[in-house]
Amino acid sequence: MPRRDLRVHTGSVPIAGQADLAVIKLGGSVVRTGDLSAWLDAIAAAPRPIVLVAGGGALADEVRACQARLGFADRVGHEMALLAMNQLALAVAGLRQGFAVGATEAELRMALERGDVAVWAPYGLVAGRADVEPSWRVTSDSLALWLAARMGAPRCFLIKSVKREATAANAAELSRAGIVDMAFPAMLKNTGIRAFFLGRGDQHALAPALACEEPDAGGWATHIV
Repeated sequence: MPRRDLRVHTGSVPIAGQADLAVIKLGGSVVRTGDLSAWLDAIAAAPRPIVLVAGGGALADEVRACQARLGFADRVGHEMALLAMNQLALAVAGLRQGFAVGATEAELRMALERGDVAVWAPYGLVAGRADVEPSWRVTSDSLALWLAARMGAPRCFLIKSVKREATAANAAELSRAGIVDMAFPAMLKNTGIRAFFLGRGDQHALAPALACEEPDAGGWATHIV
């Protein structure tokens, strides 16, 4: 596959040689289902280098509940949710050989160079940044796009526990339905990343979706526009 520089609109430095890289966000709701093992098998067999972003799942839900009880600020909840994602990254990476946790771009690239699936622990890279809104409007959905832009990955795939029904979906409508977070539509526009989602039972579609240039044209994934 030919390689090129990918320029994004987030102020990050363009990264050369990453046109074959894909970022995959594995929803926290998926982690809590019996589908997790099948998804990890599909990701392990992916035909491209993969950076995996694990949602916070039940740990992030506990942060929300704790905030409702104690009343701490959204900024604190945001950082606690990032730590929840760190913990899920460790858990997911611990389930498969060849999955390695990285906190920084350099660590993620080192994992990729070894041929591993790189699993992102986001706290160290995201906490306290001025360009990432510290609120519940930003979850692992938007953070996956943000990371894809920083690393020069032209495509981002969201794995959700909902049933996929179409080959195209509007980001704003998905946000209103609670399928992606509230910041996602603006992040999608600002980064220029091509985003797709796969739903419940789509494990078989991941490899062909990653392998082809137009996953929606083949019906393998839903293009988020």
